[in-house]
Parts: sequence; structure tokens; C-alpha cells
Amino acid sequence: MLKEKGALERVVRTWQRLNDLAEEIGVMLELADEAGGGEDSRSLVAEAEGQLNQLRDGVRAVEIERLLGDEGDENGAILEINSGAGGTDAADWAEMLKRMYLRWAERRGFKTKIVDEQLHEEAGIKSCSIEVQGAYAYGYLRAEIGVHRLVRISPFDAQARRHTAFASVAAYPDVEDNIEIEIRMSDLRVDTYRASGAGGQHVNMTDSAVRLTHLPTGTVVACQAERSQHKNKDTAMKMLRAKLYQLEIQKRQEAMDAVNATKKKIEWGSQIRSYVLQPYRMVKDTRTGMEMGDTDRVLDGDITGFMESWLAHKAGGGADAESGAELA
Repeated sequence: MLKEKGALERVVRTWQRLNDLAEEIGVMLELADEAGGGEDSRSLVAEAEGQLNQLRDGVRAVEIERLLGDEGDENGAILEINSGAGGTDAADWAEMLKRMYLRWAERRGFKTKIVDEQLHEEAGIKSCSIEVQGAYAYGYLRAEIGVHRLVRISPFDAQARRHTAFASVAAYPDVEDNIEIEIRMSDLRVDTYRASGAGGQHVNMTDSAVRLTHLPTGTVVACQAERSQHKNKDTAMKMLRAKLYQLEIQKRQEAMDAVNATKKKIEWGSQIRSYVLQPYRMVKDTRTGMEMGDTDRVLDGDITGFMESWLAHKAGGGADAESGAELA
């Protein structure tokens, strides 16, 4: 209830701010007209133009939030990345995606925490799970669900040949503890093991990592971020609740974009977005047709435009997809 009240108050404050800004612009233009075209008039017009840009950005943000109306969109998210076909290149690509999403979250002021990570033997990661806390984090990140394809000159090929690598991304809403998801302990298998990778002598020499398997659904989660096995179990339970909640949403809404409904292989022909670094540089979303030539900017976390374009595409088809691309 308090969360809903806070969300409604935030909407009211936003509209009040935009209305006040629109009124200020109107007053400035009236004063500029009364000034009769002199220096004061030009200065007022310039100030009004600056505030008009602020108003346009504010309205655009409200329009995007209107597209984030599905159940769970306003929640934080659990993001999962898994390397696919491509060997070491795929593992390296999965780590590049991890950095991209961490940078995206940082740009938006979201808090992140890596709760589980499996390193590849040579380089990169096999998989990782990231907790992302911020308003509408899941609403945005569900636009990333699917297979991501990278084409580049492989840094792991002594002959410097071009390679293609794949990694998959999944997202689940980070549900609050008051969501009624029944998890019976008799339905769980709890495994403990030693954490891998960096983490200190204590972490690597005790069975502090926890893996939970929900036997009725086959859902598996793991956490090794904390020194305490108890804390890792609590985080894993939170992740499991999020996944089971997402499964319930899929049953009710028949969400075709949910990762468990697609069952696509992480390989050729199933990608939602291609990141080409060689022989040319281009990032293209295969669902909306949106393209961006500055690949460094995208890999540094500037992906909100792709997310918003997909949201517009999902809401209204081709025409809205084009408007979403223009918003980016």
C-alpha cells in the first residue's frame, strides 16, 4: 500500500512540475512579446527555448513510463547472463554484456549487486546473476530478454580471424517479500559448495555458497556473494521467489517474451540484437530495426534507446517502433 501511494504521489508531482514549467514558458513568451524585440526580448526567448527542451524531455519520460504498465514493470530486477555458442569468445562476450548492463544501471543511478558468477576456464564468464535495484528496472530490462550476437576479430585467435559469439540474457522482477509465493521447504533441495573466483581466503575455503533447486518446477538459483552461508541462502530465496513469481505471471498473461517460453538456443538465427565490430561497426535490434553506429557508446551502457524502441514496438507495432527509435 505504501509503495503504491508513493508511486501515485510521484506521478502527481511529475505532472505538477511539467504544468508549472509550461506556465513559466508561457509567461516568458508574453514578456518577450511585450519587450518589443530588443535584447531583453531575445534573452527571454532563449530562456524559454531552454525550458521548452526540459518540458519536451519531461513529457518524453512520462510517455515512456506509460509503456511500462505491465505487472512487475515498476520493480527491481534479477538479470541473468549465460554464454552460448562460441567457446572462449562467448564467455568473453558474456562478460562484456555484464559490464554493459552494470554501466547502464550506473548511468540511471540504479544499485547493482553480483549475486552469483561462474568464471570460464580461460577468460570471461560462463554465467552471472545481477540484482538491479531501481524504479522500473525490470520494465526496462525485460526488453533485453533473448540472445545477443557479437561479430568481431577474436582476441583469442592467433590468426586474427573474425568470429561470432552468442550470449543469452534473462530478466525477472525482483518481487517484495509480501508477494504471496508459497515455497515449501519440502519442495527445495539445498546444496552448499565453495565459492569460486576472488573473494578472500574465508570465502574460498568454506562451503558458503548456496544453490537452491525448486523440485516441482526445476527452477535453480545460486548465490555466492556473501561470506555467510545464511546470507547467501536468504539472497537465493529472494531470487527463487522472483523466478517463481515470473512463472506465475507467464501463466496468467501467457507472456510470449518470457525466457522460459521461448526455449531458443543460444546460437545462429535466434538473436534479438547483433553487435558487429568487424568488418563495419553497427549495433542493430532485429525486432525493431533500430540501429546505432557508435558501438563503443552502446557497449559502455548507452542502451536505453534500444529498450524504449522495443517498448514502443511492443505497445503499438511498426509505427510506434519508429517513434521509439526517434525518441532514442
